[in-house]
Amino acid sequence: MVNPARRDLRTQYDGFLAMVRRNPVSAAILDRGPDLGAPDWWLTAGAVFQTVWNCLADRDPTAGIRDYDVFYHDPTDLSYEAEDAVVRRADALFADLVAEHGVTVEVRNEARVHLWYEQKFGVPCPEFADSADAIDHFAATTCCFGVTTDPDRTTRVYAPHGFGDLFARVVRPNPVLAPRSVYETKAARWQQEWPALTVLPWPCP
Repeated sequence: MVNPARRDLRTQYDGFLAMVRRNPVSAAILDRGPDLGAPDWWLTAGAVFQTVWNCLADRDPTAGIRDYDVFYHDPTDLSYEAEDAVVRRADALFADLVAEHGVTVEVRNEARVHLWYEQKFGVPCPEFADSADAIDHFAATTCCFGVTTDPDRTTRVYAPHGFGDLFARVVRPNPVLAPRSVYETKAARWQQEWPALTVLPWPCP
């Protein structure tokens, strides 16, 4: 007999992937991603959870999505030049998506985030062990999703907090790295774009 909880999780997993692929930009990035040649790469952040919000609201799956974040993790070369080479490959690989949809595909080596994060956000950042570790440190648990396609074209999902809040359109803070101001600024913008969201407050110290 199939465990009902396992069956429900599989239903959520399948529904999640189906919605992500309804966004033609996300779908194209997932299809082409293996050709980028970047280790431990994932489509993540708004490209994923905002697409799901749009599908739940019966909107265009691309509505309100400003950029499409692609993480990869390569600790073998932390230079700006090495990352820039991957960025330039991505620019060529996704050029038609940018032109057609007017979006930004932002590619970052998460192995070198600790080198610049404090200067930008005012708090130190640990060295991430892999891309999943970086995803774990988003300002809201709602953001903590990643989807990747392996070289054999198998799709994998990383969802450390499950799908419940995402489908319920609940935004929950994740106070492990980003400061409160970052969470509240992002949440305010999201709620303007997706009014059905329930935004939970930052926890008291």
